[in-house]
Amino acid sequence: MEIYVYALLLQCFVCSFVPTAIAFSEEPSRSDGFCGRILRAQTQGTRRDGYHEFRLRVEGDPESYQPGSSYRVVLLASSPAYFRGFTLIALKEGREGTAAGHYAGQFQIIEEEDTQFMTNCPPAVTETTPRRRTRIQVLWTAPPAGSGCVILKASIVQKRVIYFQDEGSLTVQLCEKGDATLPPALECCACGTAKYRLTFFGNWSEKIHPKDFPRRANHWSALIGASHTAGYTPWEYGGYASEGVRQVAELGSPIKMEEEIRQKADEVLTVIKTKAQWPAWQPLNLRAPPSAEFSVDRVRHLMSFLTMLGPSPDWNVGLTKEDLCTPECGWVQRMEAELLPWDAGTDSGVTYESPNKPTVPQDRIRPLSRLDHPQSPFYDPLGGAMPSLARVVVERIARKGEQCNTVPDLVDDIVADIGQQEQEKEDDAPETCIYSAWSPWSACSSATCDKGRRMRQRMLKAQLDPTVACPRTQDFQPCMAPGCSLEEPSACMMSEWIGWSACSASCGMGMRSRERYVQQYPEDGALCQLHTEETEKCQVNAECCDCIVTEWGEWDPCSATCGLGMRRRERMVKMPPLDGSMCKAEVLEVDKCMMPDCAVDCMVSEWSEWSECNKSCGKGHTLRSRMVKLEPGPGGSACPETVQRKKCKVRKCRAKTKEERGFSPTPLKHQWFIPTGCRMQPWTGWTGCTKSCGGGIQERFMLVKKKAKVASCKDRKEIRGCNVEPC
Repeated sequence: MEIYVYALLLQCFVCSFVPTAIAFSEEPSRSDGFCGRILRAQTQGTRRDGYHEFRLRVEGDPESYQPGSSYRVVLLASSPAYFRGFTLIALKEGREGTAAGHYAGQFQIIEEEDTQFMTNCPPAVTETTPRRRTRIQVLWTAPPAGSGCVILKASIVQKRVIYFQDEGSLTVQLCEKGDATLPPALECCACGTAKYRLTFFGNWSEKIHPKDFPRRANHWSALIGASHTAGYTPWEYGGYASEGVRQVAELGSPIKMEEEIRQKADEVLTVIKTKAQWPAWQPLNLRAPPSAEFSVDRVRHLMSFLTMLGPSPDWNVGLTKEDLCTPECGWVQRMEAELLPWDAGTDSGVTYESPNKPTVPQDRIRPLSRLDHPQSPFYDPLGGAMPSLARVVVERIARKGEQCNTVPDLVDDIVADIGQQEQEKEDDAPETCIYSAWSPWSACSSATCDKGRRMRQRMLKAQLDPTVACPRTQDFQPCMAPGCSLEEPSACMMSEWIGWSACSASCGMGMRSRERYVQQYPEDGALCQLHTEETEKCQVNAECCDCIVTEWGEWDPCSATCGLGMRRRERMVKMPPLDGSMCKAEVLEVDKCMMPDCAVDCMVSEWSEWSECNKSCGKGHTLRSRMVKLEPGPGGSACPETVQRKKCKVRKCRAKTKEERGFSPTPLKHQWFIPTGCRMQPWTGWTGCTKSCGGGIQERFMLVKKKAKVASCKDRKEIRGCNVEPC
């Protein structure tokens, strides 16, 4: 019987381990489906609980669920344990899972490469392929109101040992908010204190999230959080965002939230802070990931943080109530988590750059999903897993005090002076205070083996908020003369060096440091003179500019409405050179711009003077003219007349004698009528102008070629104006 059950369990959870399928010897009833057979099989045979190696956890360790809210469910293996397969279900309390109505809520896949819905039992989540794992995560949406308590259960397959889901750390009970039957809260049983380094790796980029990715001004805000008690949390799923959380989520400002955290001084051990990242993603060879160090103890053993992805309406990533205390009364050695985006519930925008639209009334904090809104950059009509936007790594770097692990810890990192180092490294300066780097330590005030002091200083470069004080521009440290360390060098026991910190510069030359701790002081109580810190120069992207500037802004409108004009654009200095010099990068750019052609009106010169009368006596005419200086363009007004003519009379002509009427030696002017039989030569060319400017005249002639018998067959003359431009 035991062999049969063992084969049955392997078939259910890691079928790849058994090449031949094993049939059931009994016919299941209609209500007893595959899920029911899994659960029934797990109640038989030899079992091992998961108290010490495996744990099922709902992020934030809530004591109850809010109907309809989403929660992140994590299945963990404590190092060095691992698991190859698993099954995860959510049942209504007191139900066996033999009918569809026995299941509560709905799971959503986050990591498709690790998790999938079980083919023959759709409400259950299982592994994709059997392989070594230490952590999986899914989202679980709580059932509607009135569903009562819910039991989340996990089964683990490790090698050929199956850990059952009926009890222990692989079972979590959540009751509906307001239900009186709540499970007791877990308390931390670890001893001493532990120090951790949190490192944030952002992978939100156009390559991974191409839809509507904001190429300009994409960034992560300053990370802000704390190590705290179970009675306080800066934020949590299903809760409402505080004003500090809202300002981080919408504005990227951590100032208000840091103020809120510090007001809870009795429940907070360390404030966790890192600088903002502009742009959101760069290769690690160009920029080291931001990191921060913090401590935890038995009472303040939870860690929470958040950071905004910008621009966005109110979207963030982060962890809430991450427990660094193990069930074995020890401290977690290393923890990694993929971070998915969540909505703070304070703004109703659906795209990265949606205009501000406050959510009234305010919504609860919830994870974003692939089915939120068709315009969302994360939308996928088929649903599916949400790609992670960031990853966080939390590593233990030291412990202090007597430890009480029930399972031996394989890492020897217990130190004697973690408190002193914590005090030295902790910088409680507000975000509104901008300091220079610390100066080197001064020489020790003692030239003997008596205790002395040494000092270092830094300058306050800017105080962004005059109402917030900027403390601590000097720092002091005890010291002794260098020769004193040679007396008993073997009396101090030191830890191994911790890895190098990130380079202090995001580009160019900077500094990095590493630390070690005193594990045992000399028996006589003397100071340990061995170095606990080393620094060295480091270089990141040697070709980068000393100052960091934003992307160029949009071009200003063209200065002209038509034709040729000028336009300009600007960018800002995000970080000036570390030496305080002026940034040499251009922050203003000016360029020509061409608008549609302007409507051009015709332009003419002034009128010339009137020419001389074309008759020496009697009635005649005189002319004046003007020149076209600019031809009209499209849409412009046409050119006016350029020549004007008016009558003139010099004197009355005398009467002609009979002989003069028969033949006139002087050609008549402008006699256009040619009598019949009168043959004329062609017009001659125009004569030269009588004036070089101011209006002259030109003449041409038509001479008689063969005279007719009539007296009117005579030579002709024609006159026109010339050189009419003013002198």
